[in-house]
Amino acid sequence: MSSFINPADSFVTEMHTWHGRTLGLKAVEALCRNRFDALFFETREEAAKAVCDKIQSGMEVAFGGSQTARQLNLPQFVAGAGAVILDHNAADISDAQKLEVMRRQQICDVFICSSNAISLQGELFNIDGNGNRVAAMAFGPRNVIVIAGVNKLVADEEAAWQRIRTVAAPINFKRLNRPNPCSKQGVCMNCNLPTRGCNIYVATRRKPPLMDFSVFIVNEPLGF
Repeated sequence: MSSFINPADSFVTEMHTWHGRTLGLKAVEALCRNRFDALFFETREEAAKAVCDKIQSGMEVAFGGSQTARQLNLPQFVAGAGAVILDHNAADISDAQKLEVMRRQQICDVFICSSNAISLQGELFNIDGNGNRVAAMAFGPRNVIVIAGVNKLVADEEAAWQRIRTVAAPINFKRLNRPNPCSKQGVCMNCNLPTRGCNIYVATRRKPPLMDFSVFIVNEPLGF
């Protein structure tokens, strides 16, 4: 049976691309007003190159458990550039070693992560279990790079927390195989289990003044 190509598919893709670009550029403009170094990229390849341009051999680079960074193959690219990767998720380290790596990440040269939601007012919204990711986004590393697909863009703060409760958190805890209610129900149930990962809620409304902070918006759906 011959493959069926529907002309409507390309039209739908075109409309999604237009919508992502329109909202992405609006978010970048707002982020720049809030003093972030914000850029818009049409593709993940362009965004990955922009990240790698900031990496030099010998730098200590950490990743905040970002699936977006993995989709862009950034750990491989960064290692190939000669950087030292601080990976607290490595399979061969003990809990004590993991904690020590997480502490070292707070003063690394470059911290690469994503954001759970970014509003069209140019503000970042995140939840964290241990606090290591949001702590590094607030102070410590010389340079923070946040990479987010246009699927992370929301209208305002209320929509940001709603996205986290109904999309980001449930999918992420399903990925981690946590026995939390959200990983079964698909939405946050505000549980009180020891495995709860929504312990710290942070809104970053302006660029932290003592470090470089870049936000790269990519016109593709990335991460959760």
